[in-house]
Amino acid sequence: MRDYPAPIEDPATKPFWQAARGGVLLLGWCRDTGRHFWPPRPISPFTLTANTETRPASGQGNVYTFTVMRIADPYIPAFVELAEGPRIFTNLVDVAPEAVSIGMGVALRWIPTEGAPLPGFAPA
Repeated sequence: MRDYPAPIEDPATKPFWQAARGGVLLLGWCRDTGRHFWPPRPISPFTLTANTETRPASGQGNVYTFTVMRIADPYIPAFVELAEGPRIFTNLVDVAPEAVSIGMGVALRWIPTEGAPLPGFAPA
């Protein structure tokens, strides 16, 4: 498995990374529209207001699109459409490149770093 750099935490992302350390993927929630968004942040991308909160995600989704980076240590960056709606740019793990397909069901798999873990996805 390739090494991933630790995420850079700032005051706006600290709650997300704290939840990640506990195995919880947080999404933003716009109270005005009733829609989830990614990444979680204090301002809604739909209304540009601070009427937001964070909510735990199910960790389930489908591959929306992907590519294979064929370098010394190949990896698979992808957009995963979460069951809650938002698309997250991530890495697919624990799967051979030839086994990946668009629409494939995936589940959250935390990728360890020297800091907080990163959200990755593996076949469901």
